[in-house]
Amino acid sequence: MHSGSHWEKIYRTKAPDAVSWYRSHLDRSLALIESGSCGRAACIIDIGGGESTLVDDLLARGYQNLTVLDVSQTALDVTKARLGEAGERVRWICSDVTQADLPNHSFDVWHDRAVFHFLITPEQRKAYVQLAARAVKPGGHVIVSTFGPEGPTQCSGLDVARYDAESLHGEFGERFKLIESFKELHQTPFGTTQQFLYCCCRLV
Repeated sequence: MHSGSHWEKIYRTKAPDAVSWYRSHLDRSLALIESGSCGRAACIIDIGGGESTLVDDLLARGYQNLTVLDVSQTALDVTKARLGEAGERVRWICSDVTQADLPNHSFDVWHDRAVFHFLITPEQRKAYVQLAARAVKPGGHVIVSTFGPEGPTQCSGLDVARYDAESLHGEFGERFKLIESFKELHQTPFGTTQQFLYCCCRLV
């Protein structure tokens, strides 16, 4: 993962809806979380949730045990302010996901949209996968969305990795049973299109 200072600069200088990955509602993610969770008491963690509206929509749907992890404290503070009192029901963690300390076997759903593709070294990806395998409950779901094969090669001034379903699932290994995968065309706030890939797995 790149230094927190890089992302602090991004979030301090750009509005939440002025970054390429912004969507007003993450409908695909919400649908996958709904199908993978075990009711509104499910423990859900959003990796790189920063300024995303996913936590807003999960709270509105009645989910009670939410955690948002992001490397940028500025991004977390923006979302806390947006949520107001509702934000007090969320656990906020400022950390690089490759170095985060999360409790073992704690989450029913692990969600990541647009973090994993920034991990460009094998060591970073290994640390990420090991953390997910420890933190997610057996039988829990891991939802990861990255740039697809035809997605951009850079984002926010940083190199990224691109994946198809086979190569992304290959990074996670046999403990992660692939349930479904699909591609999505994301319309950026700037009028361009980016190809994303979603993979949903169950930890066995």
